[in-house]
Amino acid sequence: MSKLRVACFSVSLDGFGAGPGQSLDNPMGAGGMALHQWVFPTRTFQAMMGKDGGTTGDDEAFAARGFDNVGSWILGRNMFGPVRGDWPDESWKGWWGDNPPYHCPVFVLTHYPRAPIEMEGGTTFHFVTDGIEAAYKRAREAAGGRDVRIGGGASTVRQYLQAGLIDEMHLAYSPVFLGAGEALLAGIDLPKLGFTRREHVQTPLATHVVLERTAPA
Repeated sequence: MSKLRVACFSVSLDGFGAGPGQSLDNPMGAGGMALHQWVFPTRTFQAMMGKDGGTTGDDEAFAARGFDNVGSWILGRNMFGPVRGDWPDESWKGWWGDNPPYHCPVFVLTHYPRAPIEMEGGTTFHFVTDGIEAAYKRAREAAGGRDVRIGGGASTVRQYLQAGLIDEMHLAYSPVFLGAGEALLAGIDLPKLGFTRREHVQTPLATHVVLERTAPA
């Protein structure tokens, strides 16, 4: 059965999914790069960057699992790029260059319409202006029975959590404090939403926690 899930979402020890001041030069915000040190060395991430090699072990296993059975993605607009407001032109086509790592349909939440963008490797960005549920419906149809993965950011994950739509979350808690930024779970009652812990794996670079919704929200 198809799931809506969050995978490989890095969080600081004080609960932030990105640092403050995200920009073109600092897409993860101040200090945000440190959240992802667990995934950068892995085979999966190195392959995404077009490189060979990389680490194995539990961090790699979680990174690879994040792509298992994924048929489409949903992204908040910040995860697509730094442009704010109306699109000034068609030049920005995402953070990843001509061949993004998604290789399937990607639905970007935005208030501003834009024509779909076909990229290399099977990725097509679709821009959805009528809300999170409309994006999920389109993503689920495009996934063809496979899972829909929410790529972030924190605000997008929070919206889908509050709507009771997420089935599973893999959070990677990195051993850093950011002090400020985008809080992921502040004010959200996960037990009330029906979530329980399914897995808990600690590595030198992260504590991986998998949460599953086992009761209706």
